[in-house]
Amino acid sequence: MKRDVRILLLGEPKVGKTSLIMSLVGEEFPELVPLRAEEITIPADVTPEKVPTHIVDYSETEQSDEVLREEIVKLLVNGGAEKGSKIPIILVGNKSDLRSGSSMESILPIMNQFSEIETCVECSAKNLKNISELFYYAQKAVLHPTAPLYDPEDKQLKLQCVRALSRIFSISDQDNDHILSDAELNCFQKLCFGNPLAPQALEDVKTVVWKNTSDGVQDNGLTLNGFLFLNTLFIQRGRHETTWTILRKFGYDDTLDLTDDYLYPPLRVSVGCTTELNHLGHQFLQKLFDKYDEDKDSALSPAELKNLFSVLPYMPWGPEVYSNVSLSDDNYISQHGYFCQWMLSAYLDVHRCLEHLGYLGYPILMERESQTSAITVTREKALDLEKRQTQRTVFLCKVIGPRGTGKTDFLQAFLQRSTERNERDPGPPTIYAINTVSVANQDKYLILEEVDVETEFLKTADAACDVACLMYDVSDPDSFNYCASIYKQHYMDRGIPCVVVGSKADLIEVKQHHGMSPSEFCYKHRLPSPLHFSTLLTHTHTHIYSKLTWAAMYP
Repeated sequence: MKRDVRILLLGEPKVGKTSLIMSLVGEEFPELVPLRAEEITIPADVTPEKVPTHIVDYSETEQSDEVLREEIVKLLVNGGAEKGSKIPIILVGNKSDLRSGSSMESILPIMNQFSEIETCVECSAKNLKNISELFYYAQKAVLHPTAPLYDPEDKQLKLQCVRALSRIFSISDQDNDHILSDAELNCFQKLCFGNPLAPQALEDVKTVVWKNTSDGVQDNGLTLNGFLFLNTLFIQRGRHETTWTILRKFGYDDTLDLTDDYLYPPLRVSVGCTTELNHLGHQFLQKLFDKYDEDKDSALSPAELKNLFSVLPYMPWGPEVYSNVSLSDDNYISQHGYFCQWMLSAYLDVHRCLEHLGYLGYPILMERESQTSAITVTREKALDLEKRQTQRTVFLCKVIGPRGTGKTDFLQAFLQRSTERNERDPGPPTIYAINTVSVANQDKYLILEEVDVETEFLKTADAACDVACLMYDVSDPDSFNYCASIYKQHYMDRGIPCVVVGSKADLIEVKQHHGMSPSEFCYKHRLPSPLHFSTLLTHTHTHIYSKLTWAAMYP
């Protein structure tokens, strides 16, 4: 909502501009009228909209065109016209006391010609007729402009407005049956206007819609078309503040974009801290999952996932999600996989995650200040190490080793997938896999990130993680050299725990060309003994992922 309103009075000399201002302020017609009134400010607490209002008089005999240009620029800046909106105009017929009848007939063609003209008011500074109404309409035209919402020529809502109201309808339709029931309408009413509708008022609303539309009411509830019709009706009857109240409640600005304040609430994450979804975030996402899992199979098909994200302007999860998380038997996103992907998103890019939660309506449906209440920022890792315990539930493991070692197989095995299944249903390659691991009867999330050493390990920051998995191929004599050099270069003096894993353990193990065997190397550097992994020896897998999570939790 705007912080203040500027109203500029323009017109030929002697039409009574200054008298209107003097009559408003003094509440009586002034006997002596100056050539121009000084700018006055009406404080917020005496205006109906609770916004300070500046009233500016312009006199062409007293002021230059340059001054007028400056004033118009101030209006443009105040009206956000840099985003393409027009300054709303009100036509004022003053001195109505000198004429019998109305001049509206002759004004209507002009109003129809220019969409910027919000309304027309006849008034009299002498009789104080419609004076306060005139300034109220002017204030309303700025705070609740018609132009972004409605096309007066076509007599229908503008496309951008339809989009915004469709998102609002979708968020308010809690059971996803494409109808707002009485209960949902009352929730919506309470949310936007503070109190529910009386039962009779609710029936009256539906009756009006039913009488005027063919498909606005269905199963005794309001359809999207009915909802759009109601808002059109509000605007046509000059009650566009009702639609604006709804739009602003759901985060929209005057150009019908979601505001940056709404989509990107500030969240400070200090160095050494991480971000996780907390119980509130989990609760919201569970409701969302239940709403869109239409066949109740505890998985989201591509169509259900598309519906879930239909209130966003783009699809936030690309096809790589199918390689990041465990899937259902039908290769759909399982409920478990869905939560894993959200955890991954909150951990890797929390600001993008907040944006997605904003589009989905988190602060509105959870009645919270902002999406940040869905996120926990963990304490610094240094403190965890000092206290020898952690409250974190998400840990990052970098899987490092030369090309061809089997790192991708290791990530896929973590999701209980075989390579054959992947060949049958190949998601695009991804460098992440996330799943839960049970540690001391508690589920922790472990993120495996596959690192291509030959291209990525350029600086120390690339090595940062909670635990490093150094992987070599037991059948390749040169493989362990990589692990040893990466360990010495990046991990030896950093206090980041490392676990050595020998992959392809179903093949014959050969002597490594490194100065010592992997076991001797681990013993010398006080690392756990090497573990062995093979896509064929599935019973060994769980043990390795548990070991990595333990090492991350208790370095």
